[in-house]
Amino acid sequence: MLKSMTAFSRVEAQCDTSEIVWEIRSINHRYLETSFRLPEDLRSLEFDLRKIAQQNVSRGKLDCIFRLRSNAQEATNLALNQPLLDALVQQAETLSVRLTKSTPPTALDLLNWPGVVEQKSLDHVQLAVHSKALFKSCLQELVEHRQVEGGRMADLIAQRGQQMRELVQQVRQRRPQVLTAIREKIKKRIADFDVDMDQNRLEQELVFLMQKLDVAEELDRLDSHLTELEDILQQNEPVGRRLDFLMQEFNREANTLGSKSADIVTTQAAVDMKVAIEQMREQIQNIE
Repeated sequence: MLKSMTAFSRVEAQCDTSEIVWEIRSINHRYLETSFRLPEDLRSLEFDLRKIAQQNVSRGKLDCIFRLRSNAQEATNLALNQPLLDALVQQAETLSVRLTKSTPPTALDLLNWPGVVEQKSLDHVQLAVHSKALFKSCLQELVEHRQVEGGRMADLIAQRGQQMRELVQQVRQRRPQVLTAIREKIKKRIADFDVDMDQNRLEQELVFLMQKLDVAEELDRLDSHLTELEDILQQNEPVGRRLDFLMQEFNREANTLGSKSADIVTTQAAVDMKVAIEQMREQIQNIE
């Protein structure tokens, strides 16, 4: 099944008193390129995350963004540094004896003292485990989105392939009529010159010329390429580069068909083939 290289996925989960969020954006690229936006505390995970990406995606440019968001529950996760608070109270009482005109500190003043209120720090080990697991889920969602889009692209490519097969069949059916017309046209021109010619030599030259103008080999190769295209669309592996090379072969045969054409219908068929090939190529540029 084909996979598109363009997709987006987003997942989020709860970790202690915070919410972790992963976002992955994927666009087409010649190779696999991954970039990560991580907080400093999770920089050590980048190697493992990059390896996970390589195991699931073969081509595309991935922009992986990690966000850690505090929630309302975190505000209640506070603790007092009791020894420091006791020391501050004791010192304030001592000063109040000496400074009789001073105003004693309020409870809010004491809470604002650096270090009195402590916030429970995140468990970075647990955060790393959750982050890696959530990245796998986000990556899996991305792959699923790429598959869905790839399926739509495969349908479009298959339709263009069927159009080309019909054009090939049209040219093939018309081929005997075209060869006969070429033969009669050449004979008529020779007759117009009103000269005596060796009939055997004339037949040899006609055969040689008709072989040069015959498109049977091009049609056979196009049929073979179309069969290969159908086989590739059924494969469950990255085939973007292979399809790109196949489009080059299609284009080569269509160009040759057009250059050898001695018939307006065949010429138009060659033009229609090149349009279909270009439409397929546009889609293939975005296939993994």
